[in-house]
Amino acid sequence: MLQTFKVAIEQFGGIERPIRVCLPYNYKDNQEHYPVLYMHDGQNLFRDEDASYGVSWGLADYLKTSKVPLIIVGIDCNHEGFERFNEYAPWENPTVGPELLKFEGVYGGKGKAYIEFILHTLKPLIDQKYRTKTDETLMAGSSMGGLISTYAACRYPHIFKRVASLSSAYWFNQTEIENFIEESDLSELKRFYMDIGTDEDTSKVDAAHYIRSSEEVYEVIKKKNIDMQFEIIDGGVHHETAWRERMPKIIEYLMR
Repeated sequence: MLQTFKVAIEQFGGIERPIRVCLPYNYKDNQEHYPVLYMHDGQNLFRDEDASYGVSWGLADYLKTSKVPLIIVGIDCNHEGFERFNEYAPWENPTVGPELLKFEGVYGGKGKAYIEFILHTLKPLIDQKYRTKTDETLMAGSSMGGLISTYAACRYPHIFKRVASLSSAYWFNQTEIENFIEESDLSELKRFYMDIGTDEDTSKVDAAHYIRSSEEVYEVIKKKNIDMQFEIIDGGVHHETAWRERMPKIIEYLMR
């Protein structure tokens, strides 16, 4: 069962953002409470007809067929200009504009405010509106969504205790995210998953850069001695079809 509504983001001047909530197959038939998985790029998660590129992660069908006891909350990204970069990057990047995007300016830096919105506005609303297990909160995202999910895991590991970062664009804030991981106490983080495909070639960044970027982050995280998985996916591409295929096993790992 998929429900959609809008929530104002006070951290971004009160602009409203679509929120998509997918409930477990038997939600209406019982009084059980459920863990909640928060995900980014909400328009791409559930139905092909809503997805930016015509293919979704298929998570609505997944919840229905798998009968996994989980609520998934998707937050639509900001499609205006380079706002997705800005909102999913915790720190500003002064070079990515002219060197990669071919536009002057400093990009990124709104990620902290975006996570504050999830934690202080959206999560309380979801916990009030639905039957949730308030202390069982997960987060997952891909590309820039992987970067901001990793940031959330480090900033609030006692809240976002099970986190997945797919095909992450760590390169956007490479030094900052590595330093932040290093200085963070992750002892309350229960599961952390990260992966990268061998064919993650986008129009801006090649596969070798993606792989090297994730490997460097992995080397920092593994020193934390937490329950984690890092997968290099042979033939994995930077696309919803790839994430759709991997996500069931990732959710199984996070929830076990």
